[in-house]
Amino acid sequence: MNSVCPAIPRAWPNTPGEAIAIQYRLRNQVVAEDRLGVVRYVAGLDVGPVGAAGVRAAVAVLTFPDLRMADQAVARRPVTFPYVPGLLSFREIPALLDALDKLGVVPDLLLCDGQGLAHPRRFGLACHLGILTGIPSIGVAKSLLVGEHAPLPHARGSWRPLVDKGEVVGAALRTRAGTAPVFVSIGHKISLATAIDYVLACSPNYRLPETTRAAHRLASGP
Repeated sequence: MNSVCPAIPRAWPNTPGEAIAIQYRLRNQVVAEDRLGVVRYVAGLDVGPVGAAGVRAAVAVLTFPDLRMADQAVARRPVTFPYVPGLLSFREIPALLDALDKLGVVPDLLLCDGQGLAHPRRFGLACHLGILTGIPSIGVAKSLLVGEHAPLPHARGSWRPLVDKGEVVGAALRTRAGTAPVFVSIGHKISLATAIDYVLACSPNYRLPETTRAAHRLASGP
């Protein structure tokens, strides 16, 4: 993974102010259109706590479209950035890059357990990780951070635009009939319509994508 997984940038911030400045600087690099090649491997990413001052990052790579486990990796790191809503990528990305660097199979698409464009500064975890790695990425969040949407029909595959300050920043998507929606937003190198298609394809049986479920199991392990 060394060719697509760079080291943590030397200018990694130490304060919220520095982090916000980086978000504003990098958000203009986000590509909001499809720049995907053939997608053979999709990866789920999740981060869980380890002790009082550390995180455990997990990456699960599944084949696509049959969603069989192809590779996995876990990395642990001390936390070096404070917990600040809207700046979680600065806590989680160092460990995620470590985990990605351990993989033997390069994923073609990242499905992040978090936000992408649906973020107060339009630069959530999926955008940040996509920019740093160059890999197309999607944010698939379990809860709403910004924006509003119209009521969804109960059928699987139903979705409504997620709108914040007059801008479509994502979609509320029903991945399973009768369950709460997930919140999909682009990360990098993908359109919203294509992101919705991939999230549905990766969620054949449950509310959350199989990529997210597999990564969560790894991140929650011993």
